[in-house]
Amino acid sequence: MDIGTAKPTKEELNAAPHYFIDTLEVEEEYTAGMFEQDALQKIQELFQDSDQVIMVGGSTLYIDAITKGFDDLPKDLKLRNNLIELSQAQGIEVLLEELKEKDPEYFQEVDRSNAVRIQRAIEVIRLSGQKYSELRKGIEKTRDFDILKIVLDDEREDLYERINARVDQMIQEGLEEEARSFYDKRGLTALKTVGYQEFFDCFDGKTTREEAIELIKRNSRRYAKRQLTWFRRDPDYHWFSPQQFSAVYELIQSQI
Repeated sequence: MDIGTAKPTKEELNAAPHYFIDTLEVEEEYTAGMFEQDALQKIQELFQDSDQVIMVGGSTLYIDAITKGFDDLPKDLKLRNNLIELSQAQGIEVLLEELKEKDPEYFQEVDRSNAVRIQRAIEVIRLSGQKYSELRKGIEKTRDFDILKIVLDDEREDLYERINARVDQMIQEGLEEEARSFYDKRGLTALKTVGYQEFFDCFDGKTTREEAIELIKRNSRRYAKRQLTWFRRDPDYHWFSPQQFSAVYELIQSQI
């Protein structure tokens, strides 16, 4: 999954040490909770040789895994796999109905297109017999390092133009062919993401190629909008435009 995940280029990978690139097969189950444990271990290793470590990315849940941590909620891999199979066979709607009945509060706030979060909520509810919304304490874990949070945000029109251009570039690099190579594995969680799902529908005859490309652009823009909304909920973030390099540098220096 090189193109659809926008994996750093060889030049970028050579410019600075990167971690957690090409470490998993698409079939392997991997959660934000697992990332929390793996990344914290790597961070501690890096702090042996450096006073500063940079984490870069846009996947908000994984950022929060490091900066805030997760509640220690019950888990059962067999039940989780059963829920995944159930949603694949009957659609995510069957789990949404259960969530609406057992935890209407979380049902109102959850992204109803995010199968992973819905499955996780049902998993916790069935194991604990309690509401997922009540068990999520949301108490931030204490880390033994200081965290400086920075968001790079562009003007909305410029941001959307960049997203559209990036999708065009990914198409030119072979995103369609990459998606086709994973078509027989399309039920896997890792492939239920923007860039792959749209082409899978195209291959199934549900949309044309042109429609699939436009949907990738639209869904990428929507994802970016949700990311920005998530970041705005946290007052600790410092906001800059990508052009404000000097200001970002000065902020980091002042904190150090």
